[in-house]
Amino acid sequence: NKQRKGTSGRGSIPNRIDIKQRPSIVEEKSRLGDWELDTIIGAGHKGVIVSIVERTSKLTKLAKVSHKTAEKVGRALIEQLKPIKAFVHTLTADNGKEFAHHQKVCFELEAGFYFATPYHSWERGLNEHTNGLVRQYFPKTQSFLNTTSKQVKEVETLLNNRPRKALNFETPLEAFSRLSNNMLYLGT
Repeated sequence: NKQRKGTSGRGSIPNRIDIKQRPSIVEEKSRLGDWELDTIIGAGHKGVIVSIVERTSKLTKLAKVSHKTAEKVGRALIEQLKPIKAFVHTLTADNGKEFAHHQKVCFELEAGFYFATPYHSWERGLNEHTNGLVRQYFPKTQSFLNTTSKQVKEVETLLNNRPRKALNFETPLEAFSRLSNNMLYLGT
């Protein structure tokens, strides 16, 4: 096992842009297109689910990746969001090294990418909440080794069709469709 210094790899993300520079409109949750990013790790660090949530509509995109590498996570973000990139203005992630390919993601999606303050998980509170919902289907004791992309997509569909109190009991899919005013094909 590799020994780590006390910094746990922080400061190793090149050209990191701090959340303090994120446009203030993101805080208002008044527009569509501001996304929070995270990774959910399977038990024993076996498999990873990339979790992407839109702040206003609560629309969730989930993607299974085999390893928590910047390359795989970056590719998953692009694959999930490129079909709807008209509705991607900003992305906010924690400081995990798996988000180190943020510049490529920005370029592909034509969006701003911001990093939350270390240890300020409330700056991505929606994402933390969504991960809790995902955990109802994939408990912490479960490794994702035998979890298929199809199963992950089924959970994504369930979450996006679940009425939410915060949306006046609209589903995230209904809210996203209403807000985008455009029945975009969201891929299955």
